[in-house]
Amino acid sequence: MMKANKIFKVYSGLPRSIYILFVVRVINALGAFVGPFITIFLSGKLGFNNETIGFFIMANWICMVPGSLLGGKICDIVGRKKIMIIFQFLSGLCYIPCGFLGISILVPYFLILSSFFNSVAQPAYGAMVADLTHKKNRKNAYSLLYLGVNLGFSIGPMIAGFLYNHYLKMLFLGNSIAVFISVAIIFLYIKETKPDKVSEHKIINDNERAEKGSLISVLIKRPLLLSFSIFSVMYTFVYALYPFCIPLQVNEIFKDAGPVVYGKIIAANAITVIFFTTILISITRKLSPIKNVALAGLFYAVGFGMMYFITSFGMFVLATVIWTMGEIIHTTNSGVYIANHTPMSHRGRFNAVIPLISDVGFALGPAIIGMYIKGKRVIDAWPVAFLIATVTAGLFYSLSILEKKKAVSLDSKVL
Repeated sequence: MMKANKIFKVYSGLPRSIYILFVVRVINALGAFVGPFITIFLSGKLGFNNETIGFFIMANWICMVPGSLLGGKICDIVGRKKIMIIFQFLSGLCYIPCGFLGISILVPYFLILSSFFNSVAQPAYGAMVADLTHKKNRKNAYSLLYLGVNLGFSIGPMIAGFLYNHYLKMLFLGNSIAVFISVAIIFLYIKETKPDKVSEHKIINDNERAEKGSLISVLIKRPLLLSFSIFSVMYTFVYALYPFCIPLQVNEIFKDAGPVVYGKIIAANAITVIFFTTILISITRKLSPIKNVALAGLFYAVGFGMMYFITSFGMFVLATVIWTMGEIIHTTNSGVYIANHTPMSHRGRFNAVIPLISDVGFALGPAIIGMYIKGKRVIDAWPVAFLIATVTAGLFYSLSILEKKKAVSLDSKVL
C-alpha cells in the first residue's frame, strides 16, 4: 500500500483545474462509444469495403484541419473556456440524429460534422493545460490527464460493444450525453486561463517566452519542434492501424464475436495504461522527453509487428500490452516536449497546427494501408508498421543528439 501511495504521490499538488479536467477526460472517454466502433459500423452495418473505410477516415481528418486551425486562432484571442464549451456542445449535438437515423448513409456525414466541431475545441484544451502548468509539474499533469482518458476507456468500449450488438441507438445517444455532462462541468467549475499581460512577461523558460509574429514565423524559429512534428507523422501512421486493421483482423478470426472481442482489446489497452503509466514514468524519468519518444518507437515496432503472427485472444492482449507501453511513453512525453517549446502567446495556435502536422499519419495510414492490403490479407499491414516504427525511433534519437548539442552550444555562449 505504501508503494502505491508513493507512486501516486506524483499527482499531488497540481492546480485544481487539472483535477477537474481529469474528471472531464474520464467522462468523455467513458462515453466515447462511437469512435472505437466507426470501422466496424462502416463495414458491418453500411457494407463499406476496406478501401472506402480508409478514405472515409482520411476525409474525416481533412475536415478537422480547418476546425483545428480556427480553434487555435480564436482561443488565443477570446480565451480557452468559451471555445471548449461552445464547440464541444455542438459536437455532442451531432450524435443525436445518428441515433435516430439507424443504418443510414447520412450517419457518416454527421460523424464528420461532429469531428469538425470537436476539432475546434481541442486546441483550447491543450492550451489550457499548458497555461495551468510549468516545466516542473507538466509531465505529472499530462500523465494524470492521459490516465483519466484510459480510466474511461477501460470500461467504455466494453459497454459500447454490447450497445453496438443490441442497442445501436444508444451507442450514439450515450456518447452525446457524456459530452453534455463534460461541457456542464467545464462551465461550472473551470475558470478561464488565457495568459494576461502580466503572466506573459514571466519567464518560465526561454522557449515559452511570449513572442510577436505569425504562427508560421514563430514555428520556423523552432526547427527542432518542427522536425519533431514531422517525425511524429510516422508514429501516427503506425498507430492509426490499431483502430483500422485490428477490428478487421478480429472480425475475420472471431466472426460475430468480433465487436465484443475488439471492445476487450480496447479495454486491455486502457487497463495497461492504468497499471503501467506511473511505473513507466518513474522508470524513464531521467531520460529527456525526446529520448523517451524514441524509446516508444521500439515498443510500437514489437507490439504491432507481432500482430502478423497471432490468432488467439491471449496473444492479442499480449501484443496490446506491449504497444500500449509505447503509447504511454510517447503520449506523456510528446505533450511535455511540445509545451516546453511553445511560446505562451501562441499556445492555442501551436496546439492546433502541431497536432495537425503529426496527425497527418492518422489520415494517411488507413487510406494508404487500405489500398495496400486490397487483394491481400489484413495482417500484411503489420510488417510495414514494424519497419516504419523502427526507422522513426532512430530519427527521434538523432533529434535528441541535435538537441543536446544545441543546449551545450548555448551554455558555452553564456559562459
